[in-house]
Amino acid sequence: MAKQDQGLPTSLMLTVATYGKSRTQMTTSQEEFVICRDANGELHAFHNVCRHHASLLACGSGQKTCFQCPYHGWTYGLDGVLLKATQISGIKNFNKNDFGLIPIKVATWGPFVLAKFDSGFSQETADNTVGDEWLGSASDLLSRNGIDTSLPHICRREYIIECNWKVFCDNYLDGGYHVPYAHGTLASGLQLQSYETHTYERVSVQRCESVQAEQNDFDRLGTKAIYAFVYPNFMINRYGPWMDTNLVVPLDATRCKVIFDYFLDKSLMDDQNFIESSLKDSEQVQMEDIALCEGVQRGLESPAYSVGRYAPSVEMAMHHFHCLLHANLSGDW
Repeated sequence: MAKQDQGLPTSLMLTVATYGKSRTQMTTSQEEFVICRDANGELHAFHNVCRHHASLLACGSGQKTCFQCPYHGWTYGLDGVLLKATQISGIKNFNKNDFGLIPIKVATWGPFVLAKFDSGFSQETADNTVGDEWLGSASDLLSRNGIDTSLPHICRREYIIECNWKVFCDNYLDGGYHVPYAHGTLASGLQLQSYETHTYERVSVQRCESVQAEQNDFDRLGTKAIYAFVYPNFMINRYGPWMDTNLVVPLDATRCKVIFDYFLDKSLMDDQNFIESSLKDSEQVQMEDIALCEGVQRGLESPAYSVGRYAPSVEMAMHHFHCLLHANLSGDW
């Protein structure tokens, strides 16, 4: 394991647990995984690599009854078992049972699928401890505020942003500092004076009360907004009947991909006007944030900038993030 990866949590969020699609593919750092449900709804995850010639098996998401390698046609069941190996007549010392897909343990917490990379735990242990291990002492708080509610999944949107992944995280973690200056519509729906930040082991939580619905039609927010950051690169935003998540994937030193997943209380799933207006509001905020982050990236590359200062009354979560990064990079985790 490279030094910069030391100390990262052994449970890592991969995707959302939806029943509508039988498989999805995710990339974490340089490794790719495939997550699927079998015909009985049981969740499985594997390294996304054929055991024959190392070809990737799947990309994107969809429904399949098996995985067939696009290179030489080796075929695997949704449980990872090798079903068919082509053109192997005459092969010696070959047992199909030894060439199934390499599994990884997964567990769910609410709508989230988490991979367990520590092989010393049983699947039962992973299922029973995933929330506490992933979220630490913030687990109960987030559960009480509906983060672990299995809301129906609406859609996914992805953005390629011309900034380092940490710039995007920093923007999320400034305690609402930038909201009145950059997000006029969003700011009108929040009581910014109520903004508060709490930090935990690997989690920070920012909370803010919302303007009452009769005062403002920004009803996607409900009565309060909760913004949770799970180190190193995952955000959960819960307000009213709505929840969205952001997974930040580094692409290179100056680019990242951010994957947004949107969820909604099932009682509103037929309200297309609400869904469309909420997605439009979210898109506006994302475009405003992307402009900020890409501007910061260009500023960081200027010889005129060396180091800034924290605003201690609001940027506690950002400081917490930087302390965790420093511990990782220095090997002090």
